[in-house]
Amino acid sequence: MGGLGRRAAWLVPAAILCAQAPEPAPAEVKGRLPGGASARIRLQFKRGVQVEAAPLPRRFLAAPASGWAGYDDLTAEGKRWALETLFPEDHWQRGEVQHRVRWPELESVWLLAALFTGHGQNYDRLQAENARNPEKLRRGDLWRVPARLLSKELGGVGSAAPDRSQPEDELDDEARTAAFRALLSFAEDSQGRFAVYRLRKGEALYSSVVMRFTERVSPKEVNELAAVIARRSGIADLRTIPPGQLVKIPLEFLAGPFQPEGTRALAEDREMREEVRRTPRIDAGPRLKGVRIILDPGHGGIDRGASGAQVWESDFVFDIAMRVLRILQQDTDAQVSSTVRYPRIGLAPRDRIVAPSREAEVLTTPPFANDGDSPSAVSVHLRWVLANDLVRAFGRKGDPQKTLFLSFHADSLHPSSRGAMVYVPGASFVPARFALGARRGAAVAEMQRGSQVTLSLRERLQGEARSRQFAEVLLRTFQRERIPVHANRPIRNVIHRDGRTFVPAVIRHSTAATKVLLEVLNLQNEEDAENLRDPAFRERYAEAVVKGIQAFYRK
Repeated sequence: MGGLGRRAAWLVPAAILCAQAPEPAPAEVKGRLPGGASARIRLQFKRGVQVEAAPLPRRFLAAPASGWAGYDDLTAEGKRWALETLFPEDHWQRGEVQHRVRWPELESVWLLAALFTGHGQNYDRLQAENARNPEKLRRGDLWRVPARLLSKELGGVGSAAPDRSQPEDELDDEARTAAFRALLSFAEDSQGRFAVYRLRKGEALYSSVVMRFTERVSPKEVNELAAVIARRSGIADLRTIPPGQLVKIPLEFLAGPFQPEGTRALAEDREMREEVRRTPRIDAGPRLKGVRIILDPGHGGIDRGASGAQVWESDFVFDIAMRVLRILQQDTDAQVSSTVRYPRIGLAPRDRIVAPSREAEVLTTPPFANDGDSPSAVSVHLRWVLANDLVRAFGRKGDPQKTLFLSFHADSLHPSSRGAMVYVPGASFVPARFALGARRGAAVAEMQRGSQVTLSLRERLQGEARSRQFAEVLLRTFQRERIPVHANRPIRNVIHRDGRTFVPAVIRHSTAATKVLLEVLNLQNEEDAENLRDPAFRERYAEAVVKGIQAFYRK
């Protein structure tokens, strides 16, 4: 439900940028090549380092290129030449680099980490090595890249990818949550009760405390709450927190599973865990015969969802959903359909996505165009109305326990996090009764047949339980298929945002036996955004989703 990125986008993550600020002009220099020829090198806002490809010697290019070659298209020798030419005041010695900031309006800690360490997410480690330097770069600032961070291809000993693994990564959701809970203790001071957590090596306050223990995920709220927790904990500088630092988390911000003993929220979480264990799995065989699957691509039309540099939510998640649709229709016997269609595209995937599609329609009777004539919320609600109508029709002849509603979205989280996250309908936040106002899409037949939802407590509990089971299987499949998964509790039953706690409407009012909202990736993360732009990755993602569905319906 959010987004940004580009393969060569080495600059500061979009969450930190001011959307209204004009882009600074690119910097361009001409460098002399071996043999006497010259080539232009430029540093461009949101696109990073690019080199004029035609004049480059073959040994400078990792693969044939035309026009401008990105930094990743260069060999180790080509990268070293480009950096030395672009930053002539840098000092290279004994496996380390002392970098002098030349263009502060274009450079960033993220850029420096990407260029010199091989991975932008090493920015926090690079910042820690230069703790006296401000995060906002200034012309002439000296940044040291030690050998242990400098990439091997540039003469250092660092590994490209940052190591953010933790012992809990291999555990299932319940065991992982229990392991994180065991790391907390509780205390009280003059400001009230709080949970105590001791930061471990490689952990950051944003992801390992705020996103994990409070379930806040939006960049603004994560940053704000991190500042609150830092002040409560006596942390003066968020950039230089040492391992072992004691962190105080006020109880009012703690998510339910981490609340103290005796609280209602903790009791509800434990009750749900028991329900998951009691709920039997559904067996449909290898070809999913007798299973009804409804795919719901998020946003569309005038609502493109979150967006950033050449990445936006609606078209990209629609493409993944359509690939899932195609594979299910080809390789299984499941009944499968989409809630949404793009009129100019139909239900077809696309390898090339260059601009947001302006037209989308919910496949009600007649189709409802998300064109701006009605509030965008109407489209959101008509999706579950349509899906419930399809579930109702299937239940007359089929097994209603074999119904799956899968809504596709893309997250807009703090740029330090990446990977898939799955939301399931938290039973405590799903109303027993809900009626959609007749003025909202009243003309469609599905509204006339049923815009009211009634769910018993048993149905709500089992709905969350089955959805949790599916989410667990799906994410395990992702891990086997090398699809990135969110590191800190990737299965969540509510969203905390803007002071509210809620379940997304499309799964909150769904009557399908299993219903989840899949945040496919974090668009604010450079790696995730790069993956989403790659049609081969989107195809591989769709294949993994289908494998997860097949695994779920086998005992």
